[in-house]
Amino acid sequence: MTEFLQHLFNGLSLGTIYALIALGYTMVYGVLKLINFAHGDVYMVGAFAGYYLATGLGVTDAPSLPKALAVTVGSMLVCGLLGYLIERLAYRPLRSRPRLTSLITAIGVSFLLEYGFQLRPLTSGTIEFPPGPTPRFFPSLVEYQSWTILGGVNVSNYDLVGFLVAVGLMIALQFIVYRTKFGTAMRAVSFDPNVAGLMGIPVNRIISGTFVLGSMLAAAAGIINGVSRYKIDPLFGLMPGLKAFVAAVLGGIGSVPGAMAGGLMLGLAEEYVAGYALSSYRDAIAFTILILVLLFRPEGLFGRVTVEKV
Repeated sequence: MTEFLQHLFNGLSLGTIYALIALGYTMVYGVLKLINFAHGDVYMVGAFAGYYLATGLGVTDAPSLPKALAVTVGSMLVCGLLGYLIERLAYRPLRSRPRLTSLITAIGVSFLLEYGFQLRPLTSGTIEFPPGPTPRFFPSLVEYQSWTILGGVNVSNYDLVGFLVAVGLMIALQFIVYRTKFGTAMRAVSFDPNVAGLMGIPVNRIISGTFVLGSMLAAAAGIINGVSRYKIDPLFGLMPGLKAFVAAVLGGIGSVPGAMAGGLMLGLAEEYVAGYALSSYRDAIAFTILILVLLFRPEGLFGRVTVEKV
């Protein structure tokens, strides 16, 4: 029973990270019908932004909660700006082009971020940028603590705080989407951008805001994962980005609650397969789920079947 509960907690902790990244996929798809394959690399940039901010603030020498908050908020702002630039420079000029053009551009932006961060550092000293291909170890933002609960389940403050922060951000996003004017405008643009524009909604601003919001959530996921799993590198976002896409498809691409549920379910499935079957199948389970969903329920668990009239 203790082992089962330990895997449950670990799976939920991992699933919240997938859910935060999947929310960016599902929001962008909702407003543009575009799969932003560069989103996983925005998550990587968020982790490195946190690494550089933590190094600049001297967090390693004196970790504290205010510094951890400053690093998290700062990395979210950096990725929010990056998300805006990606939408403004790469996707907006291609909005009237076929969707395949935007998809290829998304893959190109992904490669640009991945391999751009592997270039030889242009600066030297304490802060080297780009970081290069050598993995970096994410600094401890707060002092590590661990507790044993329920007769043997190990819980660290890193995982607990990360889980609570991720859940809080998902609740905040749910409030923004369904209880604010921006959320109403975003849902209107996702339904029909042309009609939304005729009704006075600033479509370009709403789409840019959606990219900014999704990128900020990805940055928070990068910080949470970096703190609890330490090692980061320029390919840090490749596999989590693909798995988060699977989570978005599982929950129903375009559905905010579906992305949350899909991320949690994928994290639990991955943890239990690795714990009770073979750890080598840890990555394979995500793509097995993707194949099964596409075969038997392509609209996802929370998606709705739509009929295209011709």
